[in-house]
Amino acid sequence: MDWLGITEVVALTLVVVLLVPVVMLGARRRWLSRQGGLFDCSLRLSTKRPGTGWVLGVARYSGDNLEWFRAFSVSLRPRVIFPRSQSKAGAQRDPDPIESVLLYDQQRILRMELADGDSWELAMSVASLTGLLSWLESAPPGARYR
Repeated sequence: MDWLGITEVVALTLVVVLLVPVVMLGARRRWLSRQGGLFDCSLRLSTKRPGTGWVLGVARYSGDNLEWFRAFSVSLRPRVIFPRSQSKAGAQRDPDPIESVLLYDQQRILRMELADGDSWELAMSVASLTGLLSWLESAPPGARYR
């Protein structure tokens, strides 16, 4: 095999190696969106230092759960699940200057409090926040009033 043939094989391999992850991320997002209402939602995984620990992701409504997935992952399982019956909306705030660099434009931050004492911070658009608050306050059909 001559140098031209080797160069073509290396170039083709490089294109495939770079293209496959992009196609997989697109296919994963499409699959997730078919399973329920999907919206962009960042989650703060670490609260050690102010303004840090944000991870870009998407969230979807799946029955009585809000499921959160990392944006850049191949996993089809949610990283965090918020059951509606155990979740409560806490305080809302605007991102501080450090956080605004890490998050999408014009997002609000919501503290989500769980019945077990855990709390998470979610960042999403105002329209998504309105939808989430409405979903949290509504009762699923046939459920008793809390």
